[in-house]
Order: sequence, then structure tokens, then C-alpha cells
Amino acid sequence: MTTIPTSPADAPTTVADLRRSGWVSRNVREELRSNALTRIASGRPIVEGILGFDDTILPQLENALVAGHDVILLGERGQAKSRLIRSLVELLDEWMPILAGSEINDNPYHPVSRYARELVESLGDAAPVAWVHRSDRYGEKLATPDTSIADLIGEVDPIKVAEGRYLSDELTIHYGLVPRTNRGIFAINELPDLAERIQVGLLNVLEERDIQIRGHRVRLPLDLFLVASANPEDYTSRGRIITPLKDRFGAQIRTHYPTEIEIENAIVAQEATAVEVEGVTVEVPPFMAEIVSRISQGARASSRINQRSGVSVRTSIANYETLVAAALRRAVRLGEERAVPRPSDLEALVASTIGKIEVEVVEADEDVEVVEQLLRAAVLATFREHAASERGAEIVEAFEDGRVVEVGADVPAIVHVELAASLPALGEIAGDLVGAEAAPELLASAVELVLDGLHLSRRLNKDVVGGRVSYRAR
Repeated sequence: MTTIPTSPADAPTTVADLRRSGWVSRNVREELRSNALTRIASGRPIVEGILGFDDTILPQLENALVAGHDVILLGERGQAKSRLIRSLVELLDEWMPILAGSEINDNPYHPVSRYARELVESLGDAAPVAWVHRSDRYGEKLATPDTSIADLIGEVDPIKVAEGRYLSDELTIHYGLVPRTNRGIFAINELPDLAERIQVGLLNVLEERDIQIRGHRVRLPLDLFLVASANPEDYTSRGRIITPLKDRFGAQIRTHYPTEIEIENAIVAQEATAVEVEGVTVEVPPFMAEIVSRISQGARASSRINQRSGVSVRTSIANYETLVAAALRRAVRLGEERAVPRPSDLEALVASTIGKIEVEVVEADEDVEVVEQLLRAAVLATFREHAASERGAEIVEAFEDGRVVEVGADVPAIVHVELAASLPALGEIAGDLVGAEAAPELLASAVELVLDGLHLSRRLNKDVVGGRVSYRAR
């Protein structure tokens, strides 16, 4: 029976000990396949912490792993491609034996580098064994036009030459990222950006199992699972990928953005950085979190935004963090115990959104106008979903006598509470959103959503001056 150690402390230290332990050598594809099937059989997802892909991406990835196929993930930015690739490391065995001192994780039973072969020839089963954690069996390279063969495959080490070795000696080679990830997972991000001659060199080591460095040919049968990512537009462009390398991938999986508000909300809640301020409790009403997600979803459907570059989920995360920051600033400035985002804080999201989208035609301040339209549409959709009520007519009627109410980002929550008390219909709708006994800061947020929703429904007028927002009859 194969024994896989839980830590190097109790692991075999020589090849002989390794044989006695019952450890059986298997290639990285077999390892991934076996561990993936174990997870599938137990009902666990093959990767943890990836939301929204359960019924679309993960089944395709499972098929690729079971089939032993190299994978390329196609998708726009911010679709969790890199995170998905890095999560595959958890499907490797926790510890793997190598010949001690090997730069390329030589298999103790089947050494491939000259160093490892000579070690086994001289010491036999007494050759020392070291153990590598699965986190060290992952290599990644962002493909850029200046990526070289030396980066990926290797180069002659001038220091070793200076020590007296010949250029033709394999031991003079300083191995690149690919050989150093032998018996592991190697990932290339943005594959189409890799120069064609580098693609040829990569294909050579993957398919022909040899490398040529400065005219010196080295036979190197590497054991690798290759994963790549690319933008669909670049990947399908003729000439960006050499055909033999493209043919290398057995599975081409198209990723996507969250298709539902609830999933985007869950991703934001999982990924957003929590900010803690002593004496202040941060609380984000569900409808405010929903507005943040609706902004991104609306951007992905907008004809005024370049959809080829995509609208990353990082947009939602950055907007959520900015919204919380705006609420914290107010709470600290006004001495309130709770930091609760309000619709009047949404103006702060122009700065956090504008750098993450590409407006198709940009004139003076057109990008700001596009973002503000997205904000308004998100607020209106959320109002209609959660706060639209027949009692809204009573609120509108209360303004017919010339009433003007002032709320806003720099107005204390108690002002909103008093307003809700003076307009029973407003208080009832807001109370339904956050609860009848809600804290003043929560009620203030709900009050602003109702008023802004009525304005966006063309039932009230709105004036904005600084951090103050005034509502009056049309």
C-alpha cells in the first residue's frame, strides 16, 4: 500500500527507504486524475472558493482532468481564470519525493537530469531523498513580448563556466521555469502575447522532450500539466498562436462573469477587504450591496462600454470597498457608532469605477457621464425590486405643499429618522427594508433609497450641492 507522508519529518530519506515504504511513482496527470475523482466521489468541489462556476466551468474542468488533457481558459479580465488555475495545486499530493539537490524535481525512480542520474549511479538506493510540498510544484509566467527562452527553458550559467565547466556540459545550464516545474503544474497567463519563436521553444520541450541551449541539445523528458489563459479575441486571431501549440490543449474552456446578482454579491462579500475602525461597526444593507453588483452587471450589458476588455468582478469589489470607506469617513466625522453606506455615498464610486471600464467613445467627461448613468440605473432597479410601494404616492403628495427635505452623505442619521417620523408612508417603506427597530444609520440608508427611487421614477425633483441632497415636488 502506498504511504504518503503528512510531513517530511516522518518521510523516507533514501531511495531504499522510499521503496520499502511502498510509495509508487505516478505522473502528474495520473495524480491529478486520481485526486480529482476522489473529490468528485466524496461530493466535494474539485476547487475551493470559486463561485458561480458549479454548473458551467467546473464540469468541463473535471472532464479535462479525468481525461488528462492540458487546458486553456478563455475569458475576459476578472473572470477568476488565474485563481482557478492556482487552485488546481490543491489536487496534487501534499508531499512528493525528489532526489535531494535536484533542480528539476527528479523522480527518485526515474531521474532525467544529468545531476540526478550521476547521483543514482554513484549511490544507488542509498541516494538521498527530499520532499517537496505541493505549493512548490506550481510555476507561472505572464507572457509578455520580452519573455525569452532563458526565462522559460534555461540558459548557460556563466558562473559555472567560470568554475571550469565546458559549454557543452549539461551541468552548466541554469534551468528556466518550465524544467523547474517538472512533475507539477505550469501555467502561462495571456498565452497569445508569447512571441512565436518562444512558443516554438516551449512546444519543443513539451512535445519533443528536448531543449537546445546555445547549440547544446539536452534530452529532458519533463512531466508537466500545462494550463494557459487567454483573452478570446487574442486567442482566435490568426497568427497569435502557432497551430501545433494550439493543438496541444485538449480542453478549451470559456469562462464567464457572474450571471446572477446573488452570485456577484457572494463573490464581493468573499473577496472584499474588511476595514476595522475602533468604536465603529460597519454594516452594509443588502440593497446597497445589490446596487454595487448591479452597477457591474449593467456595465457588462452597456453598448457604450468596450465589452472586449470586459468589466471585471474586481470592479464590484473595489466599488464595495469604496462605498464602505465613504460610510466610515462619515461615521468618524459625525461620531456615529455605525458606518452604513447610503445612496448619497454612491457618488464616490465614480472614481473607483472609471478606471476599470473602457468607454467606446470618450469626449470631455463622457466616461463620468456613463458611470453616473450606471449608478442611477442600479439604484432605480433596486428601488423597483425592493422599495416600490403604492404608499409612494402619499410621499409624493406630502411634497405638493412646497416641502423640501434635505438629506445626503454629510447629514447625520438622526435627520433621516426625524424625516421618516414626519412622513409615515416614508417611515413604513424604509422600515420594511431594514426592520422597524433598525438603528438610525440603517434607517437613514433606507430613507435615501426610497427618496432617490421616487426621483429616478420621475416623481420628485432632486438637487445636489456638495454632500447635501434636496428633494422637492416636480
